Amino acid sequence: MQLVTVKTKYQIVIPRAIREQAGVGIGDLLEAKVEKGKITFAPKSVLDRHLAEGLDDLKRGRTHGPYRSAKEAIAALETRAKKHTKHR
Repeated sequence: MQLVTVKTKYQIVIPRAIREQAGVGIGDLLEAKVEKGKITFAPKSVLDRHLAEGLDDLKRGRTHGPYRSAKEAIAALETRAKKHTKHR
């Protein structure tokens, strides 16, 4: 077991052996949570964040379609993109 110190700005350094074992590198995202009184960090990817945002959109009813073909979906997206750029 390795000990870490909480610094003045609540920062910690993950020991090298732990980082290597978990496959964590500079710029990686970690999900932090408290489980049974313990702080845990789990490596996450940007895809996880986008997936969570997409699921939230579905839950809130922010969806498009259904489309009969990929061509129809692309045309709808292009139309929405044009409207979005006009408002900027």
